[in-house]
Amino acid sequence: MSVWIFGYGSLLWRPGFPYVEAKAARVAGLSRRLEQGSPDHRGTPERLGRVATLVPAPGAHVGGLVYALAPAEADAILTALDEREQGGYDRVTVHAELHGEAAAKESATTIEAITWIARPGNPWHLGPAPFETMVADVLEARGPSGTNVEYVLRLAETLLSLGFEDDHVSSLAEAVRAAIVDPSRYSTRT
Repeated sequence: MSVWIFGYGSLLWRPGFPYVEAKAARVAGLSRRLEQGSPDHRGTPERLGRVATLVPAPGAHVGGLVYALAPAEADAILTALDEREQGGYDRVTVHAELHGEAAAKESATTIEAITWIARPGNPWHLGPAPFETMVADVLEARGPSGTNVEYVLRLAETLLSLGFEDDHVSSLAEAVRAAIVDPSRYSTRT
């Protein structure tokens, strides 16, 4: 029996682990928000980047990918992902519904999958903020994995390529692109 991982942030374009197969999927009752601070990948403890987490949202669906792991490799991969997601994230189990072509080809369309969610109250939680603050945070943050700008733009592009609409991410990406073209739109904070 395969262990499944649900990716909704950087795991979409940079899983960083071997997998047997990947399928488009959605999880009901949650929404993706860039409300988690990244002290270790897309920011630093002094200048947190904004990265995705999942928040309760009745009636919503969050799109992503489910990855099947080879049973012999699952424990090592989960340990590595716990390390990767250590910046305020907890391992949880979700029920992911296969989406699009994946759902049409399968008889069982719901998969129990593991993911990581950063809940309010963790040391790096940024929470919701005015849009201008979020854009300024993204423009200024850089960490060992790259810039926060790259993270937001790659996330928006990947979701679009997978056929998932995410107004929060696409609006933020659009504002970040506009601020790069005209930096006076969003002043940097000190």
